[in-house]
Amino acid sequence: MKFYLGIDVGTGSARAGVFDARGRQLGVASQAIQLWRPAPDHVEQSSEDIWRACAKAVRGALRSAGLRGEQIAGIGFDATCSLVALDHADRPVSLSTTRRAEQNVIVWMDHRAIPQADDINRRGHPVLRHVGGVISPEMQTPKLLWVKKNLPAAWKRTARFFDLPDFLTYRATGDDTRSLCTTGCKWTYLAHKGPDGAGWSANYFRKIGLGNFVDEGFARIGKRIRPMGEPVGRGLTPAAARELGLAAGTPVGVSIIDAHAGGLGLLGAAVAGATPTVAALNRRLALIGGTSSCHMAVSSEPRFIRGIWGPYFSAMIPGLWLTEGGQSATGALIDHVIFSHAAAGALQDEARRAGRTIYELLNERLERLAKRRGVAHPAELTRDLHVQPDFHGNRSPRADPTLKGVIAGLSLSATVDELALHYLATVQAVAYGTRHIVEEMNRRDYAIDTLFACGGGTKNPVFLREHADITGCRVVLPREPEAVLLGAAVLGAVASGSQRNVFDAMRAMNATGRVVAPSRGGVARYHAAKYRVFLRLHEDFIAYRRMMSAA
Repeated sequence: MKFYLGIDVGTGSARAGVFDARGRQLGVASQAIQLWRPAPDHVEQSSEDIWRACAKAVRGALRSAGLRGEQIAGIGFDATCSLVALDHADRPVSLSTTRRAEQNVIVWMDHRAIPQADDINRRGHPVLRHVGGVISPEMQTPKLLWVKKNLPAAWKRTARFFDLPDFLTYRATGDDTRSLCTTGCKWTYLAHKGPDGAGWSANYFRKIGLGNFVDEGFARIGKRIRPMGEPVGRGLTPAAARELGLAAGTPVGVSIIDAHAGGLGLLGAAVAGATPTVAALNRRLALIGGTSSCHMAVSSEPRFIRGIWGPYFSAMIPGLWLTEGGQSATGALIDHVIFSHAAAGALQDEARRAGRTIYELLNERLERLAKRRGVAHPAELTRDLHVQPDFHGNRSPRADPTLKGVIAGLSLSATVDELALHYLATVQAVAYGTRHIVEEMNRRDYAIDTLFACGGGTKNPVFLREHADITGCRVVLPREPEAVLLGAAVLGAVASGSQRNVFDAMRAMNATGRVVAPSRGGVARYHAAKYRVFLRLHEDFIAYRRMMSAA
């Protein structure tokens, strides 16, 4: 029996999961990681803290599975697309205005580089076609420009700038191999032009003011760039093996971004007994939810969609083109609306006393409200309450990080019932955002009718119901709810040689759980009307902005 380890670093924690060859989870553990917010739009972490958390999570997962470290046949890493800086001795280089050395990671959600992103977009360049025409401040070249301008000493001292997933494989193996996923999706590497540096655009880097990298032969950002799952170096170093509680030499696969790992843990599942082919993937979208949400679809040919990232070659499933939509704040937005409400404290106390979650209590209250008010279906409770969800900007398909949120239909009420309605309207707004992304993809030759979903929202029946009803797509849940960890383990299986390639490993290790079908009839008509309001809210917000720009 062979076992594979997936290690996932999210925004708030590092997690590890052990899986068998059929993708069944045997053990899992999690360890919190620290987050700093030293200034508005600045979000930072520590690579050393992250590695320590990975080590604790791995040891916990092994204990949970009842396995020894030497029984692990292969390891895969995924992480958020955050920027890491190390010096020539592999010591952290501060990327913080605080100058604290441990704060050497600019987190993916950090928006300090909005001016730099705006400057890149004004200059224009053909590589921007592969990011939906508009680069995001969540990507790495705007952040690197910010570092060069604002932290010149750190800029000079840094020997290696990593995407966080690639930092993890470097720390594990001592080999500076970068991923086609990280470099392609976040650093403007054009993987279709070839691996190992052939896809860097020297003209782009010179045009935007990062010509230093060209002069250095791209040594600081990656000269060896390989497909995900390919073995990195000679596997775990003795030092990393001791820290993780594993065997030296254990194969480590080329890394992947966390959301993309979710795609590897979802899209290979058979539905109704039908194993997916490459052609069948055209109808499937992986919805990976968490603090934010990502929407991943693949095709055999490149599809350019304004405001949606990609097409990226070999960025999720090697050999296929990835199209990536996303919402900058989903779980974070729902929590913000709940916990900033005046009634949240009392409801939290009630949930604590009952040993339940605040979401369970809100869902039950919505059911009672629907019965009391005699509505045809619970979604109708928000007929006069509408949310435009761009509180943290819009990643897709508007690609505008400066957008703000809108709530229409407020009253003087601050009761728990009113909180429940705000919560429902926000969940619906997130689902309307997904519908908007799916519609834009389907206008460009996708035929998406099935969402394969993972993340915290999938534990919430209201979240699932609203996404199915609003998008009109069936929502498929995985057999193993930790799909991101499973996707990382898929890379471990490929690195070990147990699976020939990533797609084969997906089909062997992915499996379907529950399927949520969309409602039709009156429910669909209601959401069609409310979706028109969703689109109109954006138009009105832009009109207000234009009015104020003239003031």
